[in-house]
Amino acid sequence: MLNNKKNIIILGIFIIAGLGTFLIAKNVKKEITNRNSGGRNIICFGDSVTFGYGVSPGEDYPTALSRMTARPVINAGADGDTSVEGLGRLKNDVLDKDPYLVLVEFSGNDFIKKVPIDLTMSNIKEMVRQIQGAGAMAAIVDVSAGFFMREYRLRLAKLARETGSIFIPAVLNGILTNPSMKSDFMHPNAHGYKIVAQRVNHAIRPYLKQAQK
Repeated sequence: MLNNKKNIIILGIFIIAGLGTFLIAKNVKKEITNRNSGGRNIICFGDSVTFGYGVSPGEDYPTALSRMTARPVINAGADGDTSVEGLGRLKNDVLDKDPYLVLVEFSGNDFIKKVPIDLTMSNIKEMVRQIQGAGAMAAIVDVSAGFFMREYRLRLAKLARETGSIFIPAVLNGILTNPSMKSDFMHPNAHGYKIVAQRVNHAIRPYLKQAQK
């Protein structure tokens, strides 16, 4: 009897483990909307982290990213923007620029300026809807780090799954706690932005049709 119970427990463990593996595999294989995008440009669309606050021109993450990919990269970051301002300039700064892939990086200023998180998510979802409606791929860039802005990370991950977007989590992880990688309390320095670019490139690389440098 004891052996039978033990066998049942072991079988249950294998079934649970198998189900978990299946669900993970299913998530990994999730198709990204507009995988066959016909656009030309990678557009980095966001706030001061995209703009490159705290460093000289050319030391921002979009510039570093442009050296890692054969596609043109446009920096459409604006210092101080919340998702509210970002949504307002989406057409001129993104949709009219022949986007192939758009990296959407908002939430930091929303958090600082106390924009309700539901409104932030609604704005980002609308950005993604319009980007995908224009035929481009969307990638959601998360600027949380550890427990800092963790709720945003969870909500953005869910939004990415629901919309068929690439999700790039915690790009500032390990940077915000390292004085040698940042220019102030929450912005990277040149070295930090290179790390952000590397993380972004690693995430989007499988979805780029064109050969990489």
